[in-house]
Amino acid sequence: MDTQSLEGGFSNPALQSATAFRGVMEAMARPATVHVLQDAQPPAPLSVAAGVVLLTLCDTDTPIYLAGDVDCCAVRDWITFHTGAPICAASDCAYAFGTWEALMPLSVFPIGTSEYPDRSATLVVEMPELRLEGATLTGPGIQDEAHFAVPDVSAFQTNAAQFPLGLDFFFTCGDRLAALPRSTEVR
Repeated sequence: MDTQSLEGGFSNPALQSATAFRGVMEAMARPATVHVLQDAQPPAPLSVAAGVVLLTLCDTDTPIYLAGDVDCCAVRDWITFHTGAPICAASDCAYAFGTWEALMPLSVFPIGTSEYPDRSATLVVEMPELRLEGATLTGPGIQDEAHFAVPDVSAFQTNAAQFPLGLDFFFTCGDRLAALPRSTEVR
């Protein structure tokens, strides 16, 4: 582990993690709204927002899957130092990080069980941009309807049809974050 992995975490963990937690929960409670997350500098290719989500929601009991380019020594060492979260296979993870293409197929991630729907994965998808246009979203946290450019409409329709099982999603780009819980209907 090099000294670079020791840097980039929260400088004031109590205050910054509380602020970040509020932003992350606001994003999930109000799908297709964009929130700014700052105060962390994870190693590339992990975005600032993905790094903040990781620092805020993951700890030594949170199995993480890293997909594609995100699965590199610099990111693994940074996660180990700042959270202690174990790196695992996609089928065993609570959180997965990567681009949409790297996270495919979605069927490998746990969607929970009828007894424990909370034992599903949350995917943190690195996007080239977050656009509030495209697919029409309805459901809890959306007054009438919202719009968001999802990578694959049919994948999110299939996911919503499994409710209360299914995957939850965070979308990150730079220091920006949006979310799409499994309860959101996409058309």
